[in-house]
Amino acid sequence: MSSTQASIPDSFIRPADVQLQGGEWFTGAGFGLFVHWDQASQQGIEISWPLVGRSIIPGSENVEDDVSVEQYQSTAATFNPVEWDPVALARLAKQAGARYVVFTARHHAGYSMFHTAYSDFGIQNSPFGRDITRELVEAIRAEGIRVGIYYSLSDWHHPDYPAFQMSDRPYPAEHWPAAGEPANAGTPVAEDRHRRPTPEQWARYQDYLRGQLTELLTDYGTIDLLWFDGEWERSEEEWDSAGLRAHIKSLQPDVVINDRLLGQGDYKTPEQGFPVTPPAGPWELCLTIGEMWAWRPDDTKSKSTVSLITTMIEVASRGGNLLLNIGPKGDGSLNESQVRTLTEIGGWMDAHAESVIGVSPTQGIDFYGPSTARPGTLYLHLVMRPIEQLVVRGIPVDRVRSVRLLATGEELPYTVNVEVHEAAEQVGEALGELHIPAPVPSGAPIDVVAIDFAHIG
Repeated sequence: MSSTQASIPDSFIRPADVQLQGGEWFTGAGFGLFVHWDQASQQGIEISWPLVGRSIIPGSENVEDDVSVEQYQSTAATFNPVEWDPVALARLAKQAGARYVVFTARHHAGYSMFHTAYSDFGIQNSPFGRDITRELVEAIRAEGIRVGIYYSLSDWHHPDYPAFQMSDRPYPAEHWPAAGEPANAGTPVAEDRHRRPTPEQWARYQDYLRGQLTELLTDYGTIDLLWFDGEWERSEEEWDSAGLRAHIKSLQPDVVINDRLLGQGDYKTPEQGFPVTPPAGPWELCLTIGEMWAWRPDDTKSKSTVSLITTMIEVASRGGNLLLNIGPKGDGSLNESQVRTLTEIGGWMDAHAESVIGVSPTQGIDFYGPSTARPGTLYLHLVMRPIEQLVVRGIPVDRVRSVRLLATGEELPYTVNVEVHEAAEQVGEALGELHIPAPVPSGAPIDVVAIDFAHIG
């Protein structure tokens, strides 16, 4: 064998299902930061959804923020986030180990957090005036982090969409994503339609969409990812998804697009809950630290750092990325609790990022926890603490070079075992099991054991 074969992935590394041409960075990115924010954060309420009087907390029917459409939008005139510090947010993302940041340039409520010639409802016409999207994009790019833009296809403020009104509440069942489920086929929920614009209005709205997307994709440098949302309110044909993708790619050929551009996405986006069956191909789990996306002072049911790191590990072990959300306050400052959480995640990532960033899922490995791999190294994540020893099976035992605890770098003892009859029958490398005495906990939220293999060549 030639020495070049040292770069060939080991047999326990599961090959990627799909390669994103121009967006190869996305598969294995591991961890991104989502930022949800708009003018209504001054009121300490969820982003957009109070307009329609519907909870978005899974399993909850009670509206968290009982405000009128007029009240939600009224604070646009006073939005002045004087504590906004994009450099501090970008540095926090870097410290936490995020490889990309996705920012809400415009959410469903229609308030543009960037300067635009296509609307006067946005930050450009606020007391603050500065282009928040530009400032954050430049700050995160300066930290070497990839740039993602969130943009809602729906606009509940735009008159040609049409704008959401109090008379439209409660939020129409046919608009809710579940309306498209097979069980609803042929029912009013599946067939009825909320107020639709005239063809002339819809043509103007399509021009608005394309105009704002053109601004975001030409005035802000390289955009690595587009995160669409609000897609469920219209069909693929109504959105002209294929036409939108062609337009987008003509401006930024290498941008990665999520699956909420119906029929035209590059990767899947399960939300809030871990999918029962992990998607095939590239994917990403978007998740809040608490229950809400935007800042709410009483959103105190926060997930623990251990829980979030465990989720990141489990997502990476199944080939996905974790996109973890924060919500700045109305004055632009960051939620102190979320800063602490991200700082703690960053502390874990300092020693353990190699086990979740740039790695692949495994195949053929028998271990009682999630595992990831890169050429030459297998990572065992101790999300369940072993009592006496940990055992991993299905590895090329003759090539084991060392076993180490990532948190400390300590080399761990191990013994090798094979089933004697199988060993005699195996062709090629002998696959067997490794027995490792349970390491003393390092104090890290989750310990990780790395098994290094000698290359053949």
